Amino acid sequence: QVQLVESGGGLVQAGGSLRLSCAASGRTFSSYNMGWFRQASGKEREFVAAIAWTGGTKYYADSVKGRFTISRDNARNTVYLQMNSLKPEDTAVYSCAAVRYGSWPPTKYDYWGQGTQVTVSS
Repeated sequence: QVQLVESGGGLVQAGGSLRLSCAASGRTFSSYNMGWFRQASGKEREFVAAIAWTGGTKYYADSVKGRFTISRDNARNTVYLQMNSLKPEDTAVYSCAAVRYGSWPPTKYDYWGQGTQVTVSS
């Protein structure tokens, strides 16, 4: 069982930056592939970024490529999402997710956090 808690969301102006964190419980965090997803009001959840359990492989949605960076610190059981050059269309609830290492990129995740709100004003 893995519990995930996100933090770092907030209100930022367009062009600004935020760094989201996702803290995971459990002693086997380093064996999980991790992902970030977002869901805007009235829209379906969409994939943002993923990082392999080794940290050596990353995968991004085209909409955030070049602006967002996913990273992880296995010693701290934490995955991060650095978001730069934010746009109003990035406004959403951002959630992290985990799945035991396996196929890449992951097609499903087993554990989800509650999410943190990111609002980008124009």
